[in-house]
Amino acid sequence: MKPSSYLTVPALLACLALPAQAVTVAGIDYPPQVAVASQTLQLNGAGLRYKFVVKVYTAGLYLPTQADTPEQVMAETGPKRLHVVMWRDIDGNELGRLFTRGMQDNVPRAMFAKSIAGTLRMAEVFARRKNLKAGESFSVDWLPGLGTQITVNGEPEGAPINEPEFFTALLSIWLRPNPAYQPLKDALLGKAATERQKSTAN
Repeated sequence: MKPSSYLTVPALLACLALPAQAVTVAGIDYPPQVAVASQTLQLNGAGLRYKFVVKVYTAGLYLPTQADTPEQVMAETGPKRLHVVMWRDIDGNELGRLFTRGMQDNVPRAMFAKSIAGTLRMAEVFARRKNLKAGESFSVDWLPGLGTQITVNGEPEGAPINEPEFFTALLSIWLRPNPAYQPLKDALLGKAATERQKSTAN
């Protein structure tokens, strides 16, 4: 008798019970789960930002439930995290300017106006550090009821930024119609294999 090509019920359940695996992007590991605001978040997607052919940083998006559109990400009311690991050194002032420009390009003027206080706070955080070196990281967490917490190398940078528009505007840099890098947007939404990004860099 030929062995069956179908999994038995116990074997199928065992496969389903296997823990999710970490995603590795350009040598940077993104765990399948993180804890934010006492809630376990799942890795929605992770990818690599190129500028021409130069690797700039990796980013991973964590959410309570899987989302494959920007609208679903923005509508999620629970905690969220975007975690970025630098692949090359970058000037802190330059990083702040890039984020500001990215927000201006992707959100309505009224929303950006409500985000200015938070944008200035964020710019001060990176300017104060002078630069971020390759291997250093920062996280931007949305904490319901508190606001946006910026953390650099695992250390919180001041109190949360209260305005909810700031987190939406910041996340829009990567997820809205004019993202910083389209292949990274796709990867964060779980739509693209990170290995394919370099071939689409320009």
